[in-house]
Amino acid sequence: MKVTMKDYKNNEKPDWCAGCGDFSVLAGIQRAVVNLGIRPENVVISAGIGCSGKISGYTKAYGVQGLHGRSLPVAQGIKLANQDLTVFAMGGDGDGYAIGIGHAVHAMKRNVNMTYIVMDNQLYALTKGQMSPKSAEGLVTTTTLEGVMEKPLSALKVALSCEVTFLAQAFTGDIKGMMAIFEEAVKHDGFALVNVFSPCKTYNYYNTPEWYKENLTNLDDIEGYDNTNKLEAYRILEEYNDLVTGVIYKNNNKPKYESILKNYDQSKPLAHQNLEFDQEMFKNLCDEFR
Repeated sequence: MKVTMKDYKNNEKPDWCAGCGDFSVLAGIQRAVVNLGIRPENVVISAGIGCSGKISGYTKAYGVQGLHGRSLPVAQGIKLANQDLTVFAMGGDGDGYAIGIGHAVHAMKRNVNMTYIVMDNQLYALTKGQMSPKSAEGLVTTTTLEGVMEKPLSALKVALSCEVTFLAQAFTGDIKGMMAIFEEAVKHDGFALVNVFSPCKTYNYYNTPEWYKENLTNLDDIEGYDNTNKLEAYRILEEYNDLVTGVIYKNNNKPKYESILKNYDQSKPLAHQNLEFDQEMFKNLCDEFR
């Protein structure tokens, strides 16, 4: 049976502010899975708290809204428990790059086959506009009345250093390009991080949709760019101050976590497996540390 956008519609009306980029992210995810022919019962969206955290309830698929910054451990557990599912973890820049950065670092290093989408609006929006790790230097927020005094975190360079196997960046003002990136991320056989510039029309007066259109560079317009070259990816991010869109880096050679997990049968759900516990090995390890 053919999958359509109607299959992913539910009766919940998003209560994001008018003009919020998150509307485009929601539509982009739905269109991407429809184009890939994935049915709603085979999709799980794990989200945290904040404006981004609401997205799991706005589409007709399985959804989890957990704790702030904790969407990744839940999503990884779900994927390991059932390999047949298409799993998304969702977060914001405050959710994902502040309290959740520890989980992000280890998820990228681990390389579970799933997609992590971060809706980056450069501040905390739901709690009324405080600075986040991605806030621009000098930005006046409710917690930085004299302007942010730090440079924003380069989450993309952090991801490269953590051996992420798929790294991309999109802009909600280009929904066609964003949707294409989402599709490629889902098809990637490993952990995919997609940072999405999703402007906050209510609290971020600086990083507006117009500002992004003037300052972003599409990687397709950079002649000869090789997104399989990690050093080239670092160089481009440094040269363009992270303000690029497209697939920044991809590596298809690193094994998935599922493929190296001992006693793990990828052909059936984790919940249906009897993983053996080597008591003798554990006893020997304990003896070593005594």
